Amino acid sequence: MMVYMVKCLTKFVGSIIGKRIEQFSKIGTLKKMKKQLIIIFLLSTVITKAQVNFNNVFNTVNSSLGHGLSNEDIISGLKEALSIGSKNAGDSASKLDGFYKNDLIKIPFPSEALDMKNTLVSIGMKSQVEKFEKQLNRAAEDAAKKAAPIFLNAITKMNISDGLAILKGKNDEATQFLKRVTTNDLIKEFTPIIQASLTKVQITKYWTPLSKSYNQVPFVRKVNPDLNAYVTQKAIDGMFVLVAQEEAKIRKDPAAQVTDNLKKVFKK
Repeated sequence: MMVYMVKCLTKFVGSIIGKRIEQFSKIGTLKKMKKQLIIIFLLSTVITKAQVNFNNVFNTVNSSLGHGLSNEDIISGLKEALSIGSKNAGDSASKLDGFYKNDLIKIPFPSEALDMKNTLVSIGMKSQVEKFEKQLNRAAEDAAKKAAPIFLNAITKMNISDGLAILKGKNDEATQFLKRVTTNDLIKEFTPIIQASLTKVQITKYWTPLSKSYNQVPFVRKVNPDLNAYVTQKAIDGMFVLVAQEEAKIRKDPAAQVTDNLKKVFKK
């Protein structure tokens, strides 16, 4: 509302400048014109600074969090928030259809093979394509069970500097912290699990007929994506989407602040 008022005032001042210039050009009173323009210029400068200050206020909406709390209380609350958020994310992703029926993280047909997918659907193999996609997501759901210990290990190592940056940062600051410190470990942990899961769900039973049928179509570019690497990366991306959702809930929704620590740290 305040930003809107500032914009309106700026527009109003601009219109005054235009009218004054027109008036003074007719009258020829150059001195008066200079004085008026100086006043208007100073007013415009004040308004511009005010607008910047309003923007800064909105961009630092989390800056007051944790006021009056000790560093120990803040770190304790943040560790609790991250532990709860990452556990909820892992539980959601690892359940049956956790990936497959969540449009935000569902793993689609490999993007480099979209022409292949469209061609196969056009020749009547839609159900086979869907079964293949389902098995990709089953593998991700299987691997998601291993994410929680990796997240927990990173959370326990969080220091005061990390905690304050997370608390007063953006609404996904904790998620970005976890992404920075756990991605490599997640890749190492997820890769063999995804590979085993793809074997368990017999992915080649679904992929081989699809690729064989497609590669027999005249003039198409043959494709053979690394399904293991593809599903691993998509599974990790999906986990962070869910963690970010949990973080946003804890920050904004008092109902999600399920412990006294969370209520103290995220009280606004």
